[in-house]
Amino acid sequence: MNVALICVALLSFLCIATAFYVSMQRGKTETIYGCDTDPENPLYKAVRAHGNTTEFAPILALMIFVLAQAPLAGWVIWTMILATFFRYLVVAGLLLPKTMAKPNPMRFVGALGTFITGTMLAVAILMMAL
Repeated sequence: MNVALICVALLSFLCIATAFYVSMQRGKTETIYGCDTDPENPLYKAVRAHGNTTEFAPILALMIFVLAQAPLAGWVIWTMILATFFRYLVVAGLLLPKTMAKPNPMRFVGALGTFITGTMLAVAILMMAL
């Protein structure tokens, strides 16, 4: 089993799934362009979930793919898995609560986890390069 490629596939799927969900919400609300920025608006929540995903998932996928080109230490494999999990947690934290206006533990943990694991993956690439 290639953990790195599974993580890349899951991050890719998250980008596509959130884009599809935005399209579904646009169809449901008959909104072709833009959206109301009400933090309870399902379309706005979908747009933010997709936007946030496309800000982080591609670079994480690229880092994971680069790291997979060499033998991996156990901590790197677990960091890849956690980075992927944290991205899904952020999306859940954006879409599941009634509003985005209030602090949400899923979003917080997902975002913090993304920052930490993303930094760790960058360090692993640097270590590989040196």
